[in-house]
Amino acid sequence: MRLVRIGLAHANTTVGAFPANTDKAIRLAGEMAADEVTVGVFQEQAIGGYPVEDLIQWQGFVDGQWPHLERFARATAAYPALFVIGVAVDWQGLRYNCAAAIAGGAVRALVPKEKLPTYNIFYEGRTFARGVIAGRAEVHGVPFGDLILACDFGTVALEVCEDLWSVEGPIKRRSYSGAELVCNVSASPYRLGVVSTRRELIATRAADHGVTIAYANAVGANDGLIFDGGGFVNQNGKPMLEAPRWREGFAAATVDLDRTSRLRTENSTWRLDQEAWAISAEPVPAIAIPTAALDTAAGRARLAYPVPASRSFFLPDATPPSDPRAAFCEDLLDALAMGLGDYFEKNPFFKLIGVSLSGGRDSLLTLLVAHRYASRVRPHDPGSLIRAFTMPSQHTSDQTLGAAATICRDLGVPLEVVPIAEAYERELAAAEAMLGGTPVTELTRQNIQARIRGQRMWNWSNSSGGLFLQTGNMSEKAVGYTTIGGDLEGALGVLANVPKTVVMALLDHLLATTGHEGIRQVLAKPAGPELAPNQVGEDELMPFPILDACFHLFAAEKLIPCEVEIALNQMFPELDADLLRGYVDKFTRLFLGSIYKWVQAPISLHVGTLDLDRERALQLPVVQDRSWTLGGTDAGSSNGRADEAVPLPAERVGRPVG
Repeated sequence: MRLVRIGLAHANTTVGAFPANTDKAIRLAGEMAADEVTVGVFQEQAIGGYPVEDLIQWQGFVDGQWPHLERFARATAAYPALFVIGVAVDWQGLRYNCAAAIAGGAVRALVPKEKLPTYNIFYEGRTFARGVIAGRAEVHGVPFGDLILACDFGTVALEVCEDLWSVEGPIKRRSYSGAELVCNVSASPYRLGVVSTRRELIATRAADHGVTIAYANAVGANDGLIFDGGGFVNQNGKPMLEAPRWREGFAAATVDLDRTSRLRTENSTWRLDQEAWAISAEPVPAIAIPTAALDTAAGRARLAYPVPASRSFFLPDATPPSDPRAAFCEDLLDALAMGLGDYFEKNPFFKLIGVSLSGGRDSLLTLLVAHRYASRVRPHDPGSLIRAFTMPSQHTSDQTLGAAATICRDLGVPLEVVPIAEAYERELAAAEAMLGGTPVTELTRQNIQARIRGQRMWNWSNSSGGLFLQTGNMSEKAVGYTTIGGDLEGALGVLANVPKTVVMALLDHLLATTGHEGIRQVLAKPAGPELAPNQVGEDELMPFPILDACFHLFAAEKLIPCEVEIALNQMFPELDADLLRGYVDKFTRLFLGSIYKWVQAPISLHVGTLDLDRERALQLPVVQDRSWTLGGTDAGSSNGRADEAVPLPAERVGRPVG
């Protein structure tokens, strides 16, 4: 029996906050040492914060991390444990994203990340150099490169985040070279469904490579990226620990590394492949961690064998199954609340959170997300952190005003009613004067209202130090159903990557779980911007389930319109095929014609694999011709459907010019 206790630590770091980040790591290391942890694993870039983006080009940003890494080593010198923590280093002018091994008060080894993600939200190929197979050198006198560690309790490999996700990652040659425990320091952003993907991936890698994997993920948000924390310890495919998410702290589990070494003796594919590999390959060299520096024997002698809580090795724990829809909603709400809260807290400029309530679903959900965050940091008076405003025009209904007042009363949030009718008339007259007396269009009348509201929120923000939240959803943003200078404005887009159908599902969930009357009142009214009489969003666009389906199929799956039609006909067989064709053509026209609008939107929270942040995910040219969407070898052979079918009324084509 070779018992080892593995701790996974999660610190909510801030990019560039070297002292504070290191202080958090030192505190967590002490807590793990008190729990008899043998190996403590932190997240990727724990010293410098993540993502560092182009800050890594500043030499001072790189050099400034090393003294704090050494400070962490000195502060943990008395702990009989190996700590693995993420740091950036410089070698020959290149920057490397490394996992550092700390033991006995010294930095013992640095292992650089090999697989640099440069897709979706990641740009690491732009900022970091990659570690290479068999590459070895020294940085600050510390062994650096493709290494494993020989410790008194076993052999350990270090790796960084994406190294685990690649089938051809370094785990293969390091396990073949004797590594039994693989410590992965990670900063894997939250996205819907990612937890089950991580769980399956880690179980597969641990089984395929005959190792125990300790995976620690970052927690917290920086800019629009949200990290949900958590982590896994998996021994040769057997789950040993799943750490809690959405919080700082640590979790630990005890494993018997003799089980890992014993399983390798079985007649497995891994053993056969290792034998073939050993004939022609050079093993990864092992750096010996001095026993005097580590000295885990006494602590390990006190560890208890990992027996199941159910007291059965054959039966699972009797935990009741969860409602998948409810779990989905709570997870997403936690992500949005953390993203908003960390953006608010980590920027020293903000003192309050401001929401402009239109009486619609999006602004209501934004307010509820802000209140969810505020309830955690000010549990006795969350409303004191938030200011809500409603700015009625001549088109605002009494029902809308009543719903805004009700939900703010429910939540204890101050609400200011600031009418815009007089300002609207002044702006209307000014616009007509600029046109030489020509009447403005109906579209302009609507946009004037939205822009007055946006300007007033900015004025409040400038004078109060308030974080002005942009409230629009992803679906309407995608088709330009928003106003530049108006409801597209804000400092942070909370729902900008949440589809409209998901917004409505979240509100249904919150109504069921909280019973707030204000939510019920908002849901009782059809969704619409109330910028003109009797506006209903689905009447001016299309039913939101169809809009979201078009968005996914065209923007995420990259189908051309005729292919989207095929999928929609299968998805909505009760609807007429010509009607669906018109919806597809309308969506395509509006989506491609609105790129210039949504590239001007504020920074937004990322919660899925698809979003409209041009710097992070969907990078599309603003200027393009739409004929490529017609399909076939001759654009003229597509019956002109994309230009002929079901146009919107001229004044509401997604509010195309603002």
